[in-house]
Amino acid sequence: AVDIGLIATNPAAKAKPPKATSGPVHETQVWTAAELEQFLRFVSADPLHTVFRLAGLTGMRRGEVLGLQWGDVDLVNRNLVVRLTLISIAYEVHESTPKTHRPRLVELDVGTVQALKTHRGGSIDGTQSPRDLVFTDTKGQRLHPDLFTQKFDRLVARSGLPRIRLHDLRHTHATIGLVAGVPVRVMSERLGHASPEFTLKRYVHVLPGMQAVAAQQIADLLGGAS
Repeated sequence: AVDIGLIATNPAAKAKPPKATSGPVHETQVWTAAELEQFLRFVSADPLHTVFRLAGLTGMRRGEVLGLQWGDVDLVNRNLVVRLTLISIAYEVHESTPKTHRPRLVELDVGTVQALKTHRGGSIDGTQSPRDLVFTDTKGQRLHPDLFTQKFDRLVARSGLPRIRLHDLRHTHATIGLVAGVPVRVMSERLGHASPEFTLKRYVHVLPGMQAVAAQQIADLLGGAS
């Protein structure tokens, strides 16, 4: 209302928001790299296996993966742009923007690029326009986010692996990356977080092991001095 000139001042400007309180900490369930690899092998024959690979190896959110368009995928330079997301509201599917409301570039590994090439070649009519969704159902319609989650849950139950949520593939990707030594800033950009500080706070449970490695590396530089 202030921006369009309806009122002179914002009546909420002097409001005092409640202080942030520490709620219960919910431990995130993630897979190890070996478990993620085992799951991807288990679903290798499933029509949606490329979707699961992309989610696990990029950390993209459910809606970002399902909203990915061919025009935002560059298989030559091995990257994609997250620009559109599909969300479910009262079971109706709507298009939206990413959580940060701005596009982001995500680099891809060679194996995922090859999987996308194979997936593109096996599409319904073999041709795609830039606006076409990368992942659709057998009729070429967009995948419903809720049905996609249910499909993942069923596959995990059959796989014998520890139960995790679909969103935990994102946490799995982040955890594996941080443990492997990927810089926090790089991982933050990859995940589309607002800042590296948020990434650190979200995945602080990963840091103790990383700090132990750093401690030993620093000690080694001292030549064993005590």
